[in-house]
Amino acid sequence: MTPVLAQHHSLAHAPRIRDDMTVEVALSLMAGAQVDHLVLCDGDDQSTGLVTLARLTVLRDTPTYTDRVRLRDLPAS
Repeated sequence: MTPVLAQHHSLAHAPRIRDDMTVEVALSLMAGAQVDHLVLCDGDDQSTGLVTLARLTVLRDTPTYTDRVRLRDLPAS
């Protein structure tokens, strides 16, 4: 029971960002905030998902990646 509460608590304090942000900006924000995930929100500030540092790092290392990729363009995982 404690791990579930701890996970929920950490999500409550994760930075909330719009899904139109680029991957590069999101990675920079994560580094500055020293977090390993961000809560994605749509234009109405409704949570639409979660993005992790690990996922963005893997994406950035693919040959098809460009610095114009936006978080909303990420394939569903």
